[in-house]
Amino acid sequence: MPRSLMSQSLMPRKKQSAFTLIELLVVIAIIAILAAILFPVFQRVRENARRAACQSNLKQIALAMIQYEQDSDERLPDRRDLKGPIPPPWGSNFPKSDPRGGWAAAVLNPYIHGDTLWSCPSMTGTTLGEDQRVKETRSGLTTRYWLWRFDRPDLSKPSLCWGKLPQSCVADIAALNTSSTPDTTINPLVPTSEADLEMAVDPYIPITAPPGTPLGLLGKAVHFGGRNRAFFDGHVKYLRDARTNS
Repeated sequence: MPRSLMSQSLMPRKKQSAFTLIELLVVIAIIAILAAILFPVFQRVRENARRAACQSNLKQIALAMIQYEQDSDERLPDRRDLKGPIPPPWGSNFPKSDPRGGWAAAVLNPYIHGDTLWSCPSMTGTTLGEDQRVKETRSGLTTRYWLWRFDRPDLSKPSLCWGKLPQSCVADIAALNTSSTPDTTINPLVPTSEADLEMAVDPYIPITAPPGTPLGLLGKAVHFGGRNRAFFDGHVKYLRDARTNS
């Protein structure tokens, strides 16, 4: 045998490095722990981004309403003719109202072209976002925001704002809510200015919803534990809501 081959055969062979089963399991466990820690963080960051986009939508809707007022002798729209029949899913025990915003999308379309701004990014494609208590399509425009001060196609409540000056609506609600029959859907109960009065809001299903409401929707809100709200003076704020649990 040649000396070179003999020397090679006598040299100790290096052991091939490889992960043992235990080492692989440890690595997998570490990855799983990191994923469990980081996934909620990433989910929260994504939701915060969507909440900010939702606030931007509501801000532009509020500004469009102000532009409408400026073009209409400072009065809010009176388009009760665009309110459809009240949707049945609310149930017989729920207030006879329909806060959906299809009528507003049609009225404000000259200022907001299309319906892109009328749905929160966190709503599209969700069970709540597709529920007919929330979603409305009118004149080819789909909306998923609520406008409680325009929730009935009549003038049966002093807290309705159809065709009023914004300050008159504030005054009417303040007078109503110092009486024995306040409108408890308003917070604060006695507004003092347009900055206290909500104009458009994220939808939600309160935990106090009547029997027959799907269990998966009870307490459901768009964002974590609260809702974005646009006010009649044009500002937008995220506020916690004790009636929701998501």
